[in-house]
Amino acid sequence: MTDTTVLIVPGLRDHAPDHWQTLLAARTPRAVSVEPMGRANVDLVPRLDAIESAANAVQGPLIVVGHSAGSIMVVHWAVRTKRPVAGALLAVPPDLETPMPAGYPTMDALEKGGWLPVPREPLPFPSVVAASLDDPLGRFDQILELSEAWGSRLVNLGAVGHLNPASGYGDWPRADELIKELAGATRRHEQQEHEKRREDAESNTLR
Repeated sequence: MTDTTVLIVPGLRDHAPDHWQTLLAARTPRAVSVEPMGRANVDLVPRLDAIESAANAVQGPLIVVGHSAGSIMVVHWAVRTKRPVAGALLAVPPDLETPMPAGYPTMDALEKGGWLPVPREPLPFPSVVAASLDDPLGRFDQILELSEAWGSRLVNLGAVGHLNPASGYGDWPRADELIKELAGATRRHEQQEHEKRREDAESNTLR
């Protein structure tokens, strides 16, 4: 992964020093983080613009790592970007089409902010959805439906809440494993494509 950049996309939160994304960024040599924008203003477009700017500021393979609403941002961004992406880890995406608990944006605010409807087109890059069995922001069966629509591999994390400090999670080493899995899948795909092009070239030469 020496040439792969990890782009970290936070959810609707402010900076959190003990969040697993913050800790991941600190220990990952090639990591870039999109600045958190809080919950006061939930307009989606500035957040997508920030992802686009960060993604285009780096060269080479890119793996995007979203958490919570950041995962939904990545899905919206994938619809509009032309930046090649090697893969995406989408951790505990919420079900924004069902009212969330008090303290979170209302469905009306999310609709006005451009979040709804949540895209259900297959993502144009390999992806892993990491889902919790007891996430207060999205039932497991709802997140399973989203992952199937996106063409993502679903990873069942068990009962981890919303995988954030409030659920008792600071560091999350599993993220490193899933990122390496995505990077490995990309390398295998590139090798297969290279081998196919070589075989096609040899076949044309023999004709």
